[in-house]
Amino acid sequence: MTDHLKEIVYSKDSIEFVTVAVQYCAFLENTGTVTEFDFTDKLTKLLPLLYLKASLIPETDTVNDEEPEITVTEEDYHYISSKLYNIFSSNDTYLEVFLQDMKYSETPISASISEDLADIYQDLKNFITIFERGITENMNDALYVCNENFKTYWGQKLVNVLRALHSLKYSEGNANLDDENDYSEETEELW
Repeated sequence: MTDHLKEIVYSKDSIEFVTVAVQYCAFLENTGTVTEFDFTDKLTKLLPLLYLKASLIPETDTVNDEEPEITVTEEDYHYISSKLYNIFSSNDTYLEVFLQDMKYSETPISASISEDLADIYQDLKNFITIFERGITENMNDALYVCNENFKTYWGQKLVNVLRALHSLKYSEGNANLDDENDYSEETEELW
């Protein structure tokens, strides 16, 4: 049984997922002083990779009776969420179209970029913390829970927030994008 679990938790796809999950969490934890455009630019590259790697996680079942430990506290969540809100501020809210409640709503339903990114962070950080300890059975169960949560919860949040970030990055009114296009035109003239 242990050899089978090791094949799963140390598989190429699992390790690549862990690597991208660590990069995502570290990126959100170490934002420093970053512009909204730079932050959005990085996320529009990181989130699709995270989705791809999560979709390739090998299927497994739990082996322990207890649920994996939750290590991200409410304070941790709010800290990350507020850091993200400070970056996006006036652009943090976007219209949500993939909620079941939307069918019955007469008014638009909004979502928050900062909260969606923090929700993804919370699941990934809980997973990484257990995975780093190196106990194969616990790593397997954490992988299972993270994969199930990806399928039922944060995978949809990821694609929804990516849609909002894409719109934010490529909107016509984005001054940073206009500046970048001016730079590209200047560079093309040199060649």
